[in-house]
Amino acid sequence: MDALLERLRAGLPAEALITDPDVTASYAHDMASFCDAGTPAVVVLPRSVEEVQHVMRTATALRVPVVPQGARTGLSGAANASDGCIVLSLVKMDRILEISPVDRIAVVEPGVVNATLSRAVGELGLYYPPDPSSWEMCTIGGNIGTASGGLCCVKYGVTAEYVLGLEVVLADGRLLNTGRRTAKGVAGYDLTRLFVGSEGSLGIVVKAVLALRPRPPQQLALAAEFPSAAAACDAVCRIMERGHTPSLLELMDRTTVRAVNAMASMGLPESTEALLLCAFDTPDPAADLAAVGELCKASGATEVVPADDVAESELLLQARRSALPALEAVKSATMIDDVCVPRSRLGAMIEGTAAIAEKFGLTIGVCAHAGDGNTHPVVCFDHTDPDESRRARASFDEIMALGLELGGTITGEHGVGVLKKEWLARELGEVGLELQRGIKSAFDPLGLLNPGKLF
Repeated sequence: MDALLERLRAGLPAEALITDPDVTASYAHDMASFCDAGTPAVVVLPRSVEEVQHVMRTATALRVPVVPQGARTGLSGAANASDGCIVLSLVKMDRILEISPVDRIAVVEPGVVNATLSRAVGELGLYYPPDPSSWEMCTIGGNIGTASGGLCCVKYGVTAEYVLGLEVVLADGRLLNTGRRTAKGVAGYDLTRLFVGSEGSLGIVVKAVLALRPRPPQQLALAAEFPSAAAACDAVCRIMERGHTPSLLELMDRTTVRAVNAMASMGLPESTEALLLCAFDTPDPAADLAAVGELCKASGATEVVPADDVAESELLLQARRSALPALEAVKSATMIDDVCVPRSRLGAMIEGTAAIAEKFGLTIGVCAHAGDGNTHPVVCFDHTDPDESRRARASFDEIMALGLELGGTITGEHGVGVLKKEWLARELGEVGLELQRGIKSAFDPLGLLNPGKLF
């Protein structure tokens, strides 16, 4: 410990090091349940690339593990500390270095908060689409680490589709530049995409070149009430089959609707079994909403309410944004899954989750990015009750098994971390796991970067 701190102090300002155990303990974990976390030896908050390089050279010399962190809003334990590690928090590297309206790119440091970037580019008539629900807190570096999604993915895609290039500090302190600033480029293997979603296990992202889009018109939304989740999911399939491109297509089940009403008194229809929210940011959104409304009625919607203006649309969408906080208020703890299935199997996923909730005697609410099949079953439980905690964990595993049975994936946007390590092996298979471990070894032969995660 003394040798570690001495070496770190040789290349870092005093304020970049935190050694007080009461403070370092607050950096030990992210927001996931059921994920073990160790005790870090020290927390480092660098402000420059050179300082990150110094940390990694020190770690390599002394064989000390390093756990990279952003804002710790993750839900898989990917940012959890291991015993004796260096926690490398990138939140102080928070500069927007460049915004180019001509090239339609932004160059940022990893600690830039998603909402901060979105507002900055918006002032120039540009748009950075990835919008995780934690966008007011989460950082671009964390978004890259877990390949985050958001409400707009159905039309605009996820983080991976907006990362053009990266500057990465490798495990031994060398600096690697990947990708490009240009609209096109196919030189060599796509190492940039490899780092996106790698959860800090291959290198430390210290700079990112991000693609931007022109700012779209403000969106208009509608809400459709259904007598069953199956009917709502049928509407989703009809909407996508007919070639519509909504900017948002979200679903809330009965449990979620009631939780939102209980928390925020929003007046949502508690008689509904499923509420579908659809929005368009097209030149004529009212016409698109009218067409979608007819498809919803054809699928059995009992009520379709289109918004008249942007303000009313925002009120409708606020209900969806309130879903996770509302479910978190149901019990003392939650486990939030993010199983993604083909759109055609979305109904089976939601109905299967309801059966799992009944089997284990638990409250499980489902909100979903329905347009891309990404479900968020939220298991609500009392963490002080050992039996209920056990049932919560068991139900979580059954939900992931169901997703795989339906041709899906165990994680659409939250990542693997600690929580889903066992399930990653099942999804990848023996050959896939062997190759992924080989990639990890090529970038981090000593196994110092975020050990115990993914594999």
